[in-house]
Amino acid sequence: MSSFSALKSRLLPAITTVTSVGVGVWLGVQYERKTGPFLPSVFAKTSTQSDEVDTRMVPGRLVPVPPSPTTQASPGKAGHIMRYGFPGLTDLKSHEGYVVSYDRRNRNPHWVFEHLTSAHVRGDSDRQQCDFREDETIHPFFRATNQDFKGSGYDRGHLAAAANHRHSQTAMGDTFYLSNISPQVGEGFNRDAWNRLEMYVRGLTKQFSNVYVCTGPLYLPRREIDGKLYVKYEVIGLNQVAVPTHFFKVIACETNKGELILESYVMPNAKIDNSVPLKNFLVPVESVERASGLLLFDRIPRNAFKAINGRQP
Repeated sequence: MSSFSALKSRLLPAITTVTSVGVGVWLGVQYERKTGPFLPSVFAKTSTQSDEVDTRMVPGRLVPVPPSPTTQASPGKAGHIMRYGFPGLTDLKSHEGYVVSYDRRNRNPHWVFEHLTSAHVRGDSDRQQCDFREDETIHPFFRATNQDFKGSGYDRGHLAAAANHRHSQTAMGDTFYLSNISPQVGEGFNRDAWNRLEMYVRGLTKQFSNVYVCTGPLYLPRREIDGKLYVKYEVIGLNQVAVPTHFFKVIACETNKGELILESYVMPNAKIDNSVPLKNFLVPVESVERASGLLLFDRIPRNAFKAINGRQP
Protein backbone atom coordinates (compact mmCIF):
# COMPACT_ATOMS: atom_id res chain seq x y z
CA MET A 1 0.00 0.00 0.00
CA SER A 2 1.37 3.46 -0.92
CA SER A 3 1.94 6.05 1.77
CA PHE A 4 -0.81 8.18 0.21
CA SER A 5 -3.32 5.34 0.34
CA ALA A 6 -2.38 4.57 3.93
CA LEU A 7 -2.85 8.18 4.99
CA LYS A 8 -6.12 8.45 3.09
CA SER A 9 -7.45 5.32 4.77
CA ARG A 10 -6.68 6.85 8.16
CA LEU A 11 -8.10 10.29 7.39
CA LEU A 12 -11.43 9.44 5.79
CA PRO A 13 -12.74 7.56 8.85
CA ALA A 14 -11.77 10.57 10.93
CA ILE A 15 -14.12 12.77 8.97
CA THR A 16 -16.97 10.40 9.70
CA THR A 17 -15.99 10.25 13.35
CA VAL A 18 -16.02 14.03 13.65
CA THR A 19 -19.48 14.54 12.14
CA SER A 20 -21.28 11.44 13.41
CA VAL A 21 -23.30 11.63 10.24
CA GLY A 22 -22.83 7.97 9.42
CA VAL A 23 -24.54 6.86 12.59
CA GLY A 24 -27.52 9.11 12.02
CA VAL A 25 -27.91 8.09 8.41
CA TRP A 26 -27.69 4.39 9.30
CA LEU A 27 -30.38 4.80 11.94
CA GLY A 28 -32.57 6.63 9.46
CA VAL A 29 -32.13 3.93 6.84
CA GLN A 30 -32.93 1.17 9.30
CA TYR A 31 -36.02 3.07 10.39
CA GLU A 32 -37.21 3.51 6.81
CA ARG A 33 -36.69 -0.17 6.06
CA LYS A 34 -38.74 -1.23 9.04
CA THR A 35 -41.57 1.32 8.91
CA GLY A 36 -41.73 2.44 5.28
CA PRO A 37 -41.64 6.05 4.03
CA PHE A 38 -42.33 8.67 6.66
CA LEU A 39 -44.41 11.23 4.75
CA PRO A 40 -47.40 9.04 3.81
CA SER A 41 -48.08 8.22 7.47
CA VAL A 42 -47.93 11.90 8.39
CA PHE A 43 -50.87 12.73 6.19
CA ALA A 44 -52.96 9.64 7.03
CA LYS A 45 -56.09 9.95 9.13
CA THR A 46 -55.96 8.89 12.73
CA SER A 47 -58.07 5.93 13.81
CA THR A 48 -59.99 7.83 16.50
CA GLN A 49 -63.65 7.21 17.18
CA SER A 50 -64.53 10.64 15.79
CA ASP A 51 -62.53 9.88 12.63
CA GLU A 52 -61.03 13.37 12.85
CA VAL A 53 -57.45 14.23 11.95
CA ASP A 54 -55.37 15.38 14.93
CA THR A 55 -53.51 18.57 13.98
CA ARG A 56 -50.91 20.90 15.40
CA MET A 57 -50.33 24.52 14.45
CA VAL A 58 -47.01 25.52 12.88
CA PRO A 59 -46.35 28.97 11.43
CA GLY A 60 -48.86 29.56 8.66
CA ARG A 61 -50.71 26.24 8.58
CA LEU A 62 -52.12 23.21 10.34
CA VAL A 63 -50.18 19.98 9.97
CA PRO A 64 -51.63 16.50 10.61
CA VAL A 65 -49.95 14.52 13.37
CA PRO A 66 -49.13 10.83 12.80
CA PRO A 67 -51.20 8.34 14.79
CA SER A 68 -49.84 6.79 17.96
CA PRO A 69 -48.07 3.43 17.56
CA THR A 70 -50.47 0.50 17.69
CA THR A 71 -47.87 -1.64 19.42
CA GLN A 72 -45.96 -0.78 22.53
CA ALA A 73 -42.44 0.39 21.75
CA SER A 74 -39.49 -1.27 23.41
CA PRO A 75 -37.38 1.22 25.36
CA GLY A 76 -34.26 2.32 23.52
CA LYS A 77 -35.31 1.22 20.05
CA ALA A 78 -34.17 3.94 17.64
CA GLY A 79 -36.87 3.17 15.10
CA HIS A 80 -39.59 3.85 17.67
CA ILE A 81 -37.85 6.72 19.44
CA MET A 82 -37.26 8.57 16.18
CA ARG A 83 -40.58 7.50 14.65
CA TYR A 84 -41.52 11.04 13.68
CA GLY A 85 -38.15 11.93 12.17
CA PHE A 86 -34.77 13.21 13.29
CA PRO A 87 -34.68 16.91 14.27
CA GLY A 88 -31.55 17.24 12.17
CA LEU A 89 -28.39 15.57 10.98
CA THR A 90 -25.17 17.42 10.32
CA ASP A 91 -25.16 18.49 6.68
CA LEU A 92 -22.20 16.74 5.05
CA LYS A 93 -21.62 17.66 1.41
CA SER A 94 -18.95 16.39 -0.95
CA HIS A 95 -17.74 18.48 -3.89
CA GLU A 96 -15.07 17.82 -6.49
CA GLY A 97 -12.37 19.59 -4.48
CA TYR A 98 -13.55 19.58 -0.87
CA VAL A 99 -15.90 18.16 1.74
CA VAL A 100 -17.92 20.51 3.96
CA SER A 101 -19.92 20.01 7.14
CA TYR A 102 -22.50 22.78 7.34
CA ASP A 103 -23.70 24.48 10.52
CA ARG A 104 -27.41 25.19 10.07
CA ARG A 105 -27.78 27.30 13.21
CA ASN A 106 -24.97 29.73 12.39
CA ARG A 107 -25.33 29.56 8.58
CA ASN A 108 -21.58 28.88 8.35
CA PRO A 109 -19.50 25.80 7.66
CA HIS A 110 -18.65 23.65 10.69
CA TRP A 111 -15.48 22.67 8.86
CA VAL A 112 -14.12 22.28 5.33
CA PHE A 113 -11.63 19.58 4.39
CA GLU A 114 -9.33 19.60 1.33
CA HIS A 115 -6.67 17.33 -0.14
CA LEU A 116 -4.20 19.36 -2.19
CA THR A 117 -1.34 18.45 -4.47
CA SER A 118 0.78 20.55 -6.81
CA ALA A 119 -1.58 19.55 -9.63
CA HIS A 120 -4.62 20.93 -7.81
CA VAL A 121 -3.24 24.44 -7.44
CA ARG A 122 -2.15 24.75 -11.09
CA GLY A 123 -4.39 25.30 -14.07
CA ASP A 124 -6.26 27.78 -16.23
CA SER A 125 -9.49 28.05 -14.26
CA ASP A 126 -10.84 31.60 -14.24
CA ARG A 127 -12.20 33.10 -11.03
CA GLN A 128 -14.06 35.72 -13.07
CA GLN A 129 -16.34 32.99 -14.39
CA CYS A 130 -17.45 32.07 -10.86
CA ASP A 131 -20.33 33.61 -8.95
CA PHE A 132 -21.22 33.43 -5.27
CA ARG A 133 -24.47 31.49 -5.02
CA GLU A 134 -26.82 29.94 -2.52
CA ASP A 135 -26.46 26.24 -1.79
CA GLU A 136 -29.91 25.01 -2.75
CA THR A 137 -29.26 21.61 -1.17
CA ILE A 138 -29.69 23.34 2.19
CA HIS A 139 -33.19 23.98 3.53
CA PRO A 140 -34.20 27.64 2.98
CA PHE A 141 -34.63 28.10 6.75
CA PHE A 142 -30.89 27.58 7.26
CA ARG A 143 -29.42 28.94 4.05
CA ALA A 144 -27.24 32.05 3.75
CA THR A 145 -27.94 34.33 0.78
CA ASN A 146 -25.95 36.98 -1.04
CA GLN A 147 -28.42 39.55 0.26
CA ASP A 148 -27.32 38.74 3.82
CA PHE A 149 -23.83 40.00 3.00
CA LYS A 150 -24.94 43.09 1.09
CA GLY A 151 -24.11 46.24 3.05
CA SER A 152 -22.84 44.20 6.02
CA GLY A 153 -19.27 45.47 5.79
CA TYR A 154 -17.94 41.90 5.58
CA ASP A 155 -16.38 39.98 2.71
CA ARG A 156 -17.69 36.60 1.59
CA GLY A 157 -14.64 34.69 2.77
CA HIS A 158 -13.77 31.28 1.34
CA LEU A 159 -12.81 28.47 3.70
CA ALA A 160 -11.80 26.20 0.80
CA ALA A 161 -9.91 28.81 -1.21
CA ALA A 162 -10.83 29.22 -4.88
CA ALA A 163 -7.16 29.35 -5.91
CA ASN A 164 -6.59 25.95 -4.31
CA HIS A 165 -8.59 24.41 -7.16
CA ARG A 166 -7.25 25.95 -10.35
CA HIS A 167 -7.07 22.49 -11.95
CA SER A 168 -10.80 22.46 -12.70
CA GLN A 169 -13.32 25.19 -13.47
CA THR A 170 -16.02 23.09 -11.83
CA ALA A 171 -13.94 22.58 -8.68
CA MET A 172 -13.18 26.29 -8.47
CA GLY A 173 -16.81 27.16 -9.06
CA ASP A 174 -17.90 24.85 -6.23
CA THR A 175 -15.92 26.95 -3.76
CA PHE A 176 -18.35 29.82 -4.39
CA TYR A 177 -21.29 28.05 -2.76
CA LEU A 178 -22.24 30.09 0.29
CA SER A 179 -22.06 26.89 2.35
CA ASN A 180 -18.25 27.30 1.96
CA ILE A 181 -18.34 30.97 2.94
CA SER A 182 -18.09 32.88 6.23
CA PRO A 183 -18.34 36.62 6.88
CA GLN A 184 -14.78 37.89 7.13
CA VAL A 185 -13.27 41.29 7.76
CA GLY A 186 -12.07 42.43 4.34
CA GLU A 187 -9.11 44.80 4.54
CA GLY A 188 -6.40 43.42 6.78
CA PHE A 189 -7.83 39.92 6.98
CA ASN A 190 -9.59 38.21 4.06
CA ARG A 191 -7.64 40.19 1.49
CA ASP A 192 -4.41 40.20 3.46
CA ALA A 193 -3.46 38.02 6.45
CA TRP A 194 -5.88 35.17 5.66
CA ASN A 195 -4.84 35.32 2.02
CA ARG A 196 -1.20 35.04 3.05
CA LEU A 197 -2.01 31.88 4.98
CA GLU A 198 -3.85 30.43 1.97
CA MET A 199 -0.87 31.18 -0.28
CA TYR A 200 1.43 29.57 2.26
CA VAL A 201 -0.68 26.39 2.16
CA ARG A 202 -0.51 26.28 -1.64
CA GLY A 203 3.25 26.71 -1.40
CA LEU A 204 3.45 23.59 0.76
CA THR A 205 2.38 21.52 -2.26
CA LYS A 206 5.81 22.24 -3.77
CA GLN A 207 7.51 20.62 -0.78
CA PHE A 208 5.08 17.80 0.02
CA SER A 209 3.35 15.25 -2.16
CA ASN A 210 0.06 15.48 -0.24
CA VAL A 211 -1.34 18.35 1.81
CA TYR A 212 -4.52 17.88 3.84
CA VAL A 213 -6.24 21.01 5.16
CA CYS A 214 -9.09 21.39 7.64
CA THR A 215 -10.48 24.92 7.98
CA GLY A 216 -13.32 26.28 10.08
CA PRO A 217 -14.79 29.11 12.12
CA LEU A 218 -14.51 29.59 15.87
CA TYR A 219 -16.64 31.49 18.35
CA LEU A 220 -14.30 32.16 21.24
CA PRO A 221 -15.08 33.71 24.63
CA ARG A 222 -13.69 37.04 25.79
CA ARG A 223 -13.36 38.29 29.33
CA GLU A 224 -15.29 41.48 29.92
CA ILE A 225 -15.11 44.23 32.52
CA ASP A 226 -17.08 42.23 35.08
CA GLY A 227 -14.42 39.53 34.99
CA LYS A 228 -16.71 36.96 33.35
CA LEU A 229 -16.19 35.22 30.04
CA TYR A 230 -18.77 35.74 27.30
CA VAL A 231 -19.17 34.38 23.79
CA LYS A 232 -20.47 37.25 21.69
CA TYR A 233 -20.63 37.58 17.93
CA GLU A 234 -22.48 39.66 15.38
CA VAL A 235 -25.08 38.27 13.00
CA ILE A 236 -25.83 39.77 9.58
CA GLY A 237 -28.76 39.81 7.18
CA LEU A 238 -32.32 38.58 7.45
CA ASN A 239 -31.02 35.04 7.90
CA GLN A 240 -28.82 36.10 10.83
CA VAL A 241 -25.56 34.68 9.47
CA ALA A 242 -23.07 34.45 12.33
CA VAL A 243 -19.80 36.38 12.13
CA PRO A 244 -17.09 34.13 13.62
CA THR A 245 -14.67 35.67 16.08
CA HIS A 246 -11.76 33.56 14.78
CA PHE A 247 -10.83 31.01 12.12
CA PHE A 248 -8.62 27.94 12.30
CA LYS A 249 -6.61 26.08 9.69
CA VAL A 250 -4.94 22.77 10.54
CA ILE A 251 -2.61 21.28 7.96
CA ALA A 252 -1.15 17.76 7.67
CA CYS A 253 1.62 17.35 5.08
CA GLU A 254 3.05 14.07 3.76
CA THR A 255 6.38 13.58 2.02
CA ASN A 256 7.13 11.00 -0.67
CA LYS A 257 8.70 8.89 2.08
CA GLY A 258 5.51 8.96 4.13
CA GLU A 259 6.86 11.39 6.73
CA LEU A 260 4.22 13.64 8.26
CA ILE A 261 4.22 17.14 9.71
CA LEU A 262 1.35 19.04 11.32
CA GLU A 263 0.73 22.78 11.62
CA SER A 264 -2.18 24.45 13.39
CA TYR A 265 -3.18 28.12 13.04
CA VAL A 266 -5.83 30.35 14.62
CA MET A 267 -6.41 33.92 13.43
CA PRO A 268 -8.82 36.54 14.78
CA ASN A 269 -11.45 37.76 12.36
CA ALA A 270 -10.05 41.27 12.52
CA LYS A 271 -7.64 43.58 10.75
CA ILE A 272 -4.10 42.21 11.15
CA ASP A 273 -0.97 44.18 10.38
CA ASN A 274 0.89 42.72 7.40
CA SER A 275 4.14 42.85 9.35
CA VAL A 276 2.91 40.14 11.75
CA PRO A 277 4.46 36.81 10.66
CA LEU A 278 2.24 33.77 10.19
CA LYS A 279 4.20 31.82 12.81
CA ASN A 280 2.71 34.13 15.44
CA PHE A 281 -0.64 32.41 14.87
CA LEU A 282 0.58 28.85 15.48
CA VAL A 283 -1.30 27.19 18.35
CA PRO A 284 -1.44 23.67 19.81
CA VAL A 285 -3.84 21.56 17.76
CA GLU A 286 -5.47 20.45 21.02
CA SER A 287 -6.60 24.03 21.65
CA VAL A 288 -8.33 24.09 18.27
CA GLU A 289 -10.00 20.75 19.01
CA ARG A 290 -11.31 21.95 22.38
CA ALA A 291 -12.60 25.23 20.94
CA SER A 292 -14.20 23.70 17.85
CA GLY A 293 -15.53 20.45 19.29
CA LEU A 294 -13.71 18.54 16.54
CA LEU A 295 -11.05 15.85 16.56
CA LEU A 296 -8.53 16.65 13.86
CA PHE A 297 -6.38 13.98 12.22
CA ASP A 298 -7.04 11.86 15.30
CA ARG A 299 -6.43 8.60 13.41
CA ILE A 300 -2.78 9.58 13.19
CA PRO A 301 -0.97 9.22 16.54
CA ARG A 302 0.70 12.49 17.49
CA ASN A 303 4.06 10.75 17.84
CA ALA A 304 3.75 9.66 14.18
CA PHE A 305 4.34 13.25 13.09
CA LYS A 306 7.93 14.19 12.44
CA ALA A 307 7.13 17.73 13.55
CA ILE A 308 4.16 19.62 14.99
CA ASN A 309 4.30 23.39 14.57
CA GLY A 310 7.97 23.07 13.73
CA ARG A 311 8.91 21.00 16.78
CA GLN A 312 9.26 17.31 17.46
CA PRO A 313 6.19 15.94 19.29
